[in-house]
Amino acid sequence: MATVYQRGTSDKCNSNYPCRQCRCWHPWTVRYREPFGSRAERQPSFDKKTQADAFAARLDRDKYEGFCLDPKRGDIRLCEYAPDWLACQVVADGTWRNYDSFLRIHLLPALGDKTVIGIQTQDIETFVAAISKKLAASTVCDRMKMVTSIFKTAIKEKRRPDDPTGGTKLPRTGSHAVDEDEIPTLNEVDLIAKQISPQCRLTIYLQAGAGLRISETLAFSADCHRDGFVRIRRQVSAKAHRQDCATRFVPFKHRAEGEYRDVPTPAFLADEIDTHLRGWGTRTAAGIETFFAPRERGKSTMPTANTYACHFRKALTGAGLVTPDGKPKYTPHGLRHFFASTALAHGIPIHEVSRWLGHKSIKTTVDVYGHLVPASWDRCRTIMDNVLRPDGSAAITDAPWRPGNSSDPV
Repeated sequence: MATVYQRGTSDKCNSNYPCRQCRCWHPWTVRYREPFGSRAERQPSFDKKTQADAFAARLDRDKYEGFCLDPKRGDIRLCEYAPDWLACQVVADGTWRNYDSFLRIHLLPALGDKTVIGIQTQDIETFVAAISKKLAASTVCDRMKMVTSIFKTAIKEKRRPDDPTGGTKLPRTGSHAVDEDEIPTLNEVDLIAKQISPQCRLTIYLQAGAGLRISETLAFSADCHRDGFVRIRRQVSAKAHRQDCATRFVPFKHRAEGEYRDVPTPAFLADEIDTHLRGWGTRTAAGIETFFAPRERGKSTMPTANTYACHFRKALTGAGLVTPDGKPKYTPHGLRHFFASTALAHGIPIHEVSRWLGHKSIKTTVDVYGHLVPASWDRCRTIMDNVLRPDGSAAITDAPWRPGNSSDPV
């Protein structure tokens, strides 16, 4: 509890005590003890009693609401605090690697020597401006979410009173909508399937015909194949190709252990799966009968998205699907785009497609593929024609029609 008093009228040790002036000109003092550490007594002075009362009231409110900060807790360098913060995060392997590399390469070299409580908004703005010249706008926005999380944790731990990233202007990102040039045609899908190694042929159609991610495709196993659909439970770890990898299969994206999603399979895909089983069979890896584990001696235990990319690029080169400068025209994810765009273009509801794709939110599906629903344009034209001009006339009336009018719109 803070105490407000005047030294001249209350402190007997003060040389001006007792002050007998009608209006004492001596300053007002607020006496209190620090809430942490040494518990040292503080006695700041103010010219007016209203100022001292306001300061004392703020101290009491902060104490009641738990806002009191220990200056020593914030006096820790970011290069010491951030790695400890990352070690406590429960995130996927890929996310952890992204965060770790961003800390080591960008954040800590720039701000690591500053204390957690000493970093100000201007420091963050300068940092964002610097990395925006090196990284894509979408990457900057994504990584700054991590930086904000670091400071929000520091606030919860009472290491600093506010978030210096709040209000920081980030670079503008482009639309999430997929570019139609990134989607192969049906003929190109078949060309890729012919050019890729025979054991990997099925990977092309699992992505193009069922919308699987490449990491889910490579984890495809005997228990995934069902009558009329596939059940996706897992994906390969990014470290699955290494001999020292402890967990080669992990839950698929945005899902916990044991969760799954079902995707209907067309007859041709069921035939492709049966053909693969007859020609290649399965191989047990980590107790699972996998389709795409390497058969040759000396090869890694399981392929990953990175190791598979080499085979995919060779297939595109062999099929002649390259840009004028010789780079591959598509990525494996383009086959997943093919599945989604084909389904939407033929009238399948977007919420069904979203569930089959395994998106965390339907908003993601709408943002990425919403523009690939051409039938909606025709439906809009038809509906507006029927409502505004049901008789086909082009006449313009003075009174606009509104829902609820008794007369027909003409």
